[in-house]
Amino acid sequence: MNSIEEWVEQARRSGERYHEFLRIPSMSAGVYLLPKGAVDGQSPHGEDEIYHVVRGRAHFTHRDVERAVGPGSVLIVPAREPHRFHTIEEDLVVLVVFAPAESPPLPP
Repeated sequence: MNSIEEWVEQARRSGERYHEFLRIPSMSAGVYLLPKGAVDGQSPHGEDEIYHVVRGRAHFTHRDVERAVGPGSVLIVPAREPHRFHTIEEDLVVLVVFAPAESPPLPP
């Protein structure tokens, strides 16, 4: 069993913002790291998503609705819907679950 901190450390060592730690056909999961002031460049995914903010503070926009998020926030985004984190005030650590497993990005 790993802890979220071990996955965060693996992501940091890889130099990537997203580190996947689980992949089975029905779901995939990873940690998403966005430093203070970063730009979240993600585009809609072909899968449903759940985000759980572990630490940090930012804003999140989905369906043209903006909300402040922080530790403990849980966000649910249906497949193919535009969404993004922004105005990142404190380094974000987000647990991400895709169902089914994440596929390559959708074309714009």
